[in-house]
Amino acid sequence: MYSMPSSLSKSMLFLSMWCCLCVSFPTFSKNLRLGMGDQLDSDQGAFAERFEALVETYSEGKLNVRLYPGGILGAEPEMVQNTRLGAQSFALIGVTNLAPFSKEMGMLALPYLIADSEDAVKMTTGTLGEHWNNIAKKQIGVEILGWTYSNFRHLTNSKKPVASLEDLEGLKIRVPQNPIMLATYEAWGANAIAMSWTETFTALQQRVVDGQDNPYIVNDSMKFYEIQSYLTELHYMYSLQPLVVGVRAFNKMSDEDKRIIRRAGREASEFALAYQLQEASKAKKHMQSEGVEVYTLKDESRWESIAKNEVWPLFYESVGGKESVDWVMSQLNTNCMRKCEKREDDNER
Repeated sequence: MYSMPSSLSKSMLFLSMWCCLCVSFPTFSKNLRLGMGDQLDSDQGAFAERFEALVETYSEGKLNVRLYPGGILGAEPEMVQNTRLGAQSFALIGVTNLAPFSKEMGMLALPYLIADSEDAVKMTTGTLGEHWNNIAKKQIGVEILGWTYSNFRHLTNSKKPVASLEDLEGLKIRVPQNPIMLATYEAWGANAIAMSWTETFTALQQRVVDGQDNPYIVNDSMKFYEIQSYLTELHYMYSLQPLVVGVRAFNKMSDEDKRIIRRAGREASEFALAYQLQEASKAKKHMQSEGVEVYTLKDESRWESIAKNEVWPLFYESVGGKESVDWVMSQLNTNCMRKCEKREDDNER
């Protein structure tokens, strides 16, 4: 009787076991890490959760997005760097945190550049959207997949009502580590203090600083109403928060995976805009119910005039030149001063 050689027998046994394993277990999904600065109960969180669901749906579970909120993966500039290098898959961050990596991206921090949500959409889609994405890819090494539209950064403080420029004088205001925002508050007469986002709540709580600015949804989700008594509706900066992916890592993915991720980014952006428009008013009402006093400015045209005439010229060179700023403004085709004056007229009625 023929006896199979022991070496061949072992090989066939191993092959048989391997086949059984392949049949018994599904293919593992690709795990993609998405880091962000805010908590999940925020507009960033709403965008991220929608993006996560869309990617997993369109990939039929082959792509698995894991969310890391609240700065778990580091401060926002650190997450940008990690995404560039491929150490994490995605970063959802305030657009001002791209400025240290690209001068031109700093233009989006110019005060009163964006007048309303319509301008914000124009700024991030079509010709301008392609413009910023090309800059991000060439200068930073990231691709912008979508945007969270968080609306205007409103000023909060624990000291006193701010309804005019004079009321702001001397207040210690936490500002992101962005030179344009620092210069803006200093030009208005405030004592601007650069501080990372992760340190902000404690600094406000301990009265190291008097105030800060952020959109309604962020102010509410961060529970600033527990430590800030006054809010002023300021319209100097529309908060945009891009979702970025590292170009080198992204290019290694299949064309189908890239198509799915880009589609999810676009659709999550549309969701984020609708979410913000609906939820911002709810956040405002909740903050008022918690005792926060809300004020409108009597003289916002003065704030805008100082910003454009004193701050903008300081940074033309660092954001790509005055011609670049003029080109972006021409694409928006917006008269921001007129819109601010209209707001003041409405407030007086």
